[in-house]
Amino acid sequence: METHFDLIALADPQVREAERILKTCVHCGFCLATCPTYLLLGDERDSPRGRIYMIKDMLESGRPADAATTRHVDRCLSCLSCMTTCPSGVNYMHLVDHARAHIAATRPRPPGERWLRRLIAALVPHPGRFRLALAGALVARPFARLLPGRLKTMVALAPVRLREPSWADRPGVHRAQGARGRRVALLAGCAQQVLTPQVNEASLRLLTRLGCEVVVAPGAGCCGSLVLHMGDAEGARAAARNNIAAWEAAGPFDAVIANASGCGTALKEYGHLLAQDPAWAERAAALSAQARDISELLDELVPQGSAPVGAPSVAYHAACSLQHGQGIVTMPRDVLRRAGFVVHDIPEGHICCGSAGTYNLLQPDLAGRLKARKAANIAATGADCVAAGNVGCMVQIASGCDMPVLHPVELLDWATGGPMPDALRPPG
Repeated sequence: METHFDLIALADPQVREAERILKTCVHCGFCLATCPTYLLLGDERDSPRGRIYMIKDMLESGRPADAATTRHVDRCLSCLSCMTTCPSGVNYMHLVDHARAHIAATRPRPPGERWLRRLIAALVPHPGRFRLALAGALVARPFARLLPGRLKTMVALAPVRLREPSWADRPGVHRAQGARGRRVALLAGCAQQVLTPQVNEASLRLLTRLGCEVVVAPGAGCCGSLVLHMGDAEGARAAARNNIAAWEAAGPFDAVIANASGCGTALKEYGHLLAQDPAWAERAAALSAQARDISELLDELVPQGSAPVGAPSVAYHAACSLQHGQGIVTMPRDVLRRAGFVVHDIPEGHICCGSAGTYNLLQPDLAGRLKARKAANIAATGADCVAAGNVGCMVQIASGCDMPVLHPVELLDWATGGPMPDALRPPG
C-alpha cells in the first residue's frame, strides 16, 4: 500500500510503525472471508481491508477521528482472524490498537458512551470493585427490562450466583507435589477471579500435581488488555510495568503462565507495548519471552491417560486470542484427547463468539448475533459440554448455550486425580 506521511508525522515512532504496517498490505482481500463483522454486515468498512484504508486516511491527514472511522473501528472485535489469513503478514493488531489510541485522544464521545467506558475501566480490572458491581447486578436483575440497552446487557451477562473470593487468588507459593520440575508464576487475572474462580483453583491443583511450584505474586494484577482495546495505551503500559515489577520481585521463574488466553496474548506483547520506554523495554521483552499460555506447559507435562468414567464428550472452542493472537490452534484440543476425552471440533471454529474483551458490553447487538451463530455451531457437534481457554468466551458461550462450559484445565485436573468440575455435577 502506498502511503503519504509527512516527515513531521513520521517523527512519532508510533506513526512510523503504523506506516510500516500499512505498507505491507497488498489489498488482496483475503481477510474479508474470515472477518466476523464483514460476515454479518457485508460492508467493506467493517472488514480489515476497509478499516485499514480508513485508518490510513485518518493518520496520514493527522486529523481527529471522524464519526465514520470511529464507528467502524469500534465494531472491530480485535479477534485477529485477519492476521491468521493474511498472506502478507500485516500486523493488524498493532495498527488497530494505535488507531484506537488516536481515536481516544482526538474524538470526544457522547456522554453516555464515555460514562460506560469509564465505568468498565474502573470496575472490571479490579476484582474487589468488580465483585461489588456484580452483587449490584444481582439485585438489579429482576428490573433488567427497565434499564437502558447497554446496562441491560451488562446485567444479563452477570452470573446468577457469586462465589466467595477463592484461596487460589491470594498471593503465595504453592509447592510441587513430589520433586519440583519447574517454578512458574501464574497470573490470577482480574475478571476471572470473580467470574470463574474455579479455573485458578483447578490450574493450581493440576500444575502442582504435575511437578510445578506455582507462585501467585503479590502485586500482580490486570494484564492491561482491557483498557488497551478501549484506546488507553498509557493505562495498559502502567499495568504492564506493575506486573513486570511484581514478577521480577517474586522470581526467578521458568515461565509466566496465563490461563486466560486474552491475558496471555497481552503478556506476549509487553515487549512491543513498552519498546519505546528505555527504562522498561529490555525488562518487558524478557517477560514476553517467558510468557506462556497454560496449554503450552500442559502439552509438555500431561501424560497419556484415560478420562474418568462417564466423562462427557467435549466441543473445543478455540478462543480468538489463542488461535489468532498466539498461533496456538490445536494444542489444547490435543492435550484433552491425550488425557482420554472425546473432543469435537466446532464448525466455523475460526469465527469469534462475540465476547472479545468488552465487545459484548460495547457492541451488544453484533455480539449477540455472533453468540447465536456460535451456539448453533456448538449444538451441531452433539457434544455434552464446551471447553474454552478464555474467561470471556466461557461467559459469552454459557449465556447462549444450555450445556456446561468449562476451561480445559478443569477437565484435565479431573482426569489426573482432581475433583469433578462443579459444572458437571448433577443439580442439587
